[in-house]
Formats: sequence, structure tokens, C-alpha cells
Amino acid sequence: MTDVAWIDAALTAARPQALGALLRYFRNLDTAEEAYQNACLRALRNWPENGPPRDPAAWLIMVGRNAALDEVRRRSKQQELPDDDVISDLGDAESEIAERLDGSHYRDDILRLLFICCHPDLPATQQIALALRIVSGLTVKQIARAFLVSEAAMEQRITRAKAAVAKAGVAFETPGAVERSERLGVVAAMIYLVFNEGYSANGGTSEVRAPLCEEAIRLARLLLRLFQNEPEIMGLTALLLLQHARAAARFDSDGEVILLEDQDRSLWNRKMITEGTALIDKAMRHRRAGPYQVQAAIAALHASAPKPEETDWRQIDLLYATLEQLQPSPVVTLNRSVALSKVKGPEAALALISPLEQRLSGYFHFFGVKGAYLMQLGRNDEARVAFDRAIALANTSAEAAHIRMHLDRLMKDGAPRTRAAE
Repeated sequence: MTDVAWIDAALTAARPQALGALLRYFRNLDTAEEAYQNACLRALRNWPENGPPRDPAAWLIMVGRNAALDEVRRRSKQQELPDDDVISDLGDAESEIAERLDGSHYRDDILRLLFICCHPDLPATQQIALALRIVSGLTVKQIARAFLVSEAAMEQRITRAKAAVAKAGVAFETPGAVERSERLGVVAAMIYLVFNEGYSANGGTSEVRAPLCEEAIRLARLLLRLFQNEPEIMGLTALLLLQHARAAARFDSDGEVILLEDQDRSLWNRKMITEGTALIDKAMRHRRAGPYQVQAAIAALHASAPKPEETDWRQIDLLYATLEQLQPSPVVTLNRSVALSKVKGPEAALALISPLEQRLSGYFHFFGVKGAYLMQLGRNDEARVAFDRAIALANTSAEAAHIRMHLDRLMKDGAPRTRAAE
């Protein structure tokens, strides 16, 4: 076996499982990570010559554990770890570890590893950075590039996150059923945050940050393998697939945002759409609706429409009404207004969002959507005021350019469109 690409893929796939087991064994994040890195170095030296082990995760756990223990022995001037050619012949020891991995610890190890990365004492930015470093194995340089910060700043962010976790005294015992259920929701939210960091990139940074979307999908698939009968995890995975399926059509050659209804649907990834749609259909059969499932169902309706005018806006409006009940939020209501405007017109949509203005007074999209509805109703002076406010609140040049497009239409033909999800 000399395929280095295969070795890299095997190490990446085995990382959460191996690192989780090492963390349970040593109860220290830095020690577990160092043990895993040492095992990877030995794998890179050993596997090309002797071939891959039967179970890469079991091999990495045993070698990583022995490497860490050898460090303790070395400090005590005791016996060192055997040579690679001895380690490569794991025999019954590897089989024993592999059997353990098939037992109850496997799921809890990985869940614990994910949960530590999204500890409630950590701000969202540190949760994401720590998960990408510890669980995904991205380098500090890669993470810093995605977040558009210096390596030193990212290194400091990850170090602070590790220190906070150590200070919090995270429990390493196997969680009970109730705690496991609570942890699962927190982990799912963290994965969604990782995805949004990539999805919210503008045209100039989309290529750099797109890998965050792909990594979030990989983590969601991992979680789905652990909890195959959890409809909300199915919904989360479906949502990420359906959203990411439109990636190739979301920006033009100049990096400007292309609205959903203007996107070239032939560029959408049909394989992802098929997989996402099948997952959400399976999740809905459990009849335990949750926010991720509802959002995925909305995304599936958009993805299944051959043309924008064939979108089932009435069903989308009903789904948003359900989402308002499950996850009340002014932003959810704002999004629902887009569907309502398609079903009942801009006046009904404007009436729906008017009570939200105070709570969304600093939100760019509120004033962009409000301006569009006012413009459709012919209230152009009020529309200009709303658009000016949106431009003032724009976070990126792409957002500001989107509103200026509306203003240009206002000057030309007064035929704006509300901004649906891109």
C-alpha cells in the first residue's frame, strides 16, 4: 500500500474515533491529541511499507496509547516503545481493541469529543475553531485562512478554548440517556454553526470558506452514523446537503450574490439533492418534527421546483408557520413573509413583518425585504428610506450591492423582488 492519499483519508476518518478513545483513556485533551499525532507519524512511516491494518482506528488507539505511556516511561528511564516492525504486527491485541470499539464506548467516545468542543463556557467562534482543530484535524493555518484571521490569532483562540475546557473540569464518565440527548442537540447546533461559517461567505471568500460546509456535512454524516434513528439528525444532514447543493450557482463571475430565483438550476448538485430529499422523507416518517427537519423540508421544496414559478410557496408558508411554533424567532417570521408575499401578496407580507421592526432594527435583511414590499405596493418614497437603511446596515459590499440593485430597479421600472434564500 503506497497510496498516500488513501492513508490521509483513513487517518481523517479514524480521527474522531481514535481521539475520543484516547481522551477517555488519558482524560486530558492535549495528551490525547499528542498521542494521536504520534500514532499518525508512525502510520505514515509504517503503512506504506507493511500495508494498512485491518482496523485503522484500533491501530491508532493502541499505538497512540503506547506512545503516550512510553513518554512517561522515558521520563522515568524505563523501557521504550518497540520498533515499528514489532508494532505493525498487532495480532490479538488489535482484535481485542477492535471488538471494544464495536461496544458501548464507541458512540459515547465520539459524542464526548464533540461535546467538549462545544462546551457552553465557550463562545461560538471558539467552539467552531476547537471542533475544526480537534475533531476534523484541520491545521491552524487552514482554520485561520477560513476565518480570515492571522495564524497567531487563531492559535490564541484555540489555546484559550482548551484552557476554558480544562478549567471547566469536563466529566469523562459515560453520559446517561437524558444527558446524551441534551448533548446531541448541542453538538448538532455546533455543526450547523460550522456550516453557516462557510455558507455565509461572500463571493470573494466563498472558495476559501467552502471547505467549512463540506466539513460540517462530514461531521453531520458521522453523527448520523452514531444516531441512525434520530429524525433531527437526519433533518440536519438533509438541510446541509440541500443548501450546499446550490453552491455552484450562488455567485456570478464577479462574486456577486445570485438570488435563488435567478440561479442556474442546471448547476445544482442533483446527487446531493436526491440524498437530502430522501433523508428528509425518512425523517418525516418518524412523525417527530423538529426545526432542522422543517428547514430541510423547505429547502427540499425549493430544490424540487424545476423553475422558480413552480415553487410550492403555499406549502413553504405552512412549513414556516410550523417553524414559528417550534422555534419562535423574528428572523423566522421575516423569512415566512417571503412565502406569504408569493401566496397573498406584498401587503399581507408587510403586515406580518411590521411588528418586528423594533426587534430587527439592526438587521440588514429586514429593511431590504421591507423596501421590496413597499416598492411592489408603489410606495416608492418609503421604499427608498428602507433601502437606504439596509445599505447603512450592510455587513459586506455584496449585501450593499444587492440593495443598490433594488434601487436601480426602483429608478427604472419599479419591479423588485424579495430576497429569498440564496
